Amino acid sequence: MSREVKTGIVSVIIIALFIWGYNFLKGQNLFEASSRVFYIEYDNIRGLNKASTVSINGLQVGKVSEIDFNTSPEKKGKLIVKISLDNDIEFSKESIVKIYSTGIIGGEALAIIPSYEGEIAVSGDYLTGEIESDIFTSVGQTLNPLKAKVERVIIEADSLLIALNDVLDTDTRKSFKRTIRGFETTVSSVNKTLNSLNQMIDSTGSGLDVTLENTKTITENFAKISDTLVNSNVGLTIKTLQGTLDNVNGLLEGIEQGKGTIGKLVTNDSLYVNLTNASKELEELLREMKLNPKRFVHFSLFGKKAKGYNAENNKNNVSNKK
Repeated sequence: MSREVKTGIVSVIIIALFIWGYNFLKGQNLFEASSRVFYIEYDNIRGLNKASTVSINGLQVGKVSEIDFNTSPEKKGKLIVKISLDNDIEFSKESIVKIYSTGIIGGEALAIIPSYEGEIAVSGDYLTGEIESDIFTSVGQTLNPLKAKVERVIIEADSLLIALNDVLDTDTRKSFKRTIRGFETTVSSVNKTLNSLNQMIDSTGSGLDVTLENTKTITENFAKISDTLVNSNVGLTIKTLQGTLDNVNGLLEGIEQGKGTIGKLVTNDSLYVNLTNASKELEELLREMKLNPKRFVHFSLFGKKAKGYNAENNKNNVSNKK
């Protein structure tokens, strides 16, 4: 075999190895059987690249073969990821292909969340894509609201300090210092008052003890009186008193109805009229005896007859001598 033929054979082998290595690095193995391909659309692939692994339930079943932009005018900016599966496992079109992080420095990969309900997916179908939040995204999503709140707090604190500086001018600070000194004086006065009060309590402690002892004695006596009242027949006394009150009420009711002597005296005014008339006649009699005593005690040697009763003169308090 000539040198030229050997050189040509070696060159062909080198070119073939180069082509195979290039495709292998792209995730395509020319020596393997034909693979099934599927397409997934994403808004953001988050660093996913060609040759990234594709797994189902943790088992690697394929690789990412192509990543291109969607050429459709209504879907500009979206990315279409083409995956090649070497495994013949079947799953439905409802399955989800999720981008997940394999680690801090491991990059991104695809995981098929298989669904076995509905129509079986065949090569060339589009599957639904999702993005799983990694630790950094989760931390960022958690810290972003906290960051916004901290920024608002810092801004509000800065505004508060500015307003406080405006309020606490030189005169206000001096006034505030005077207030603090006055407060210290007040506290000192309160302490003195409390000390005086303690001394007064100490000095009157013996008298207070006597007072408490007297109070205790009074309480004991009151307890004895209470026991006496409890043990006495209070119910019988109250019952007797109630009967007495009922009798008095009956007596008063009879008087109001004119029963008995007192009732007749209270309800009938004839006795009052008779007494009034008798009193009036007695008054006239006494006045007549005073004005004309000779009519009642008469001694006459010559037989002179006393003058009779004159109602007019009696009324006018005049004697009958005239």
